[in-house]
Amino acid sequence: MIALADVHKVFRQGETEVRALAGVSLDIAAGEFVAVRGPSGSGKSTLLHLIGGLDLPSGGEIRIDGALLSDLSDDELTIFRRRKIGVVFQFFNLLPTLSAEENVALPLLLDGIRARAARSRAAAALERVGLAHRGRHRPDQLSGGEMQRAAVARALVIEPRLILADEPTGNLDTATGEQVLSLIRAANAERGCTVVLVTHDPRAAAYGTRTVTLKDGVVVATPSG
Repeated sequence: MIALADVHKVFRQGETEVRALAGVSLDIAAGEFVAVRGPSGSGKSTLLHLIGGLDLPSGGEIRIDGALLSDLSDDELTIFRRRKIGVVFQFFNLLPTLSAEENVALPLLLDGIRARAARSRAAAALERVGLAHRGRHRPDQLSGGEMQRAAVARALVIEPRLILADEPTGNLDTATGEQVLSLIRAANAERGCTVVLVTHDPRAAAYGTRTVTLKDGVVVATPSG
């Protein structure tokens, strides 16, 4: 499902080069739930952004579901992400002027799905995460846990092959965070979605079936979970 070969990422800050990833090679099979851990600055979020096609590597190759990302045009990459990758961010990334249902339906509408069908699928996705009764509420009318569950529904509504989760419990209390992680694990177990979860929390990492540890931009451990 995911194959990284000698992936590097270098950022420039003025005249200084910051090497975020320094040659990462990693294979993740379809249906795996992999937790990526490491200290702050280890390259975890950079790795996730590269896998999601949100940024390009400075060197190396990334293949997702058989597609070499560097071979895709900007338009092709946008469509690829929209149809195959669901992303759950730490800070929710919900549009404040839209209701929960409208936020969840948005990826479908952008992909040309008719409004009625998009709303129906969004309502079903919100029901799966226990938010059917909050669909007409805007983000500022939802709790942090509800916003994150709406974000999970938005990731699931496209029926993705891959779910990427970047510290999805970072702004949540323990109990609410476990609810969100349970939803992601259910998508992995019941729908066969491949999941890559970036976290600093060992309790969150325990939801995965395998842990990959990064330090200074390289993989230092890939123990079986």
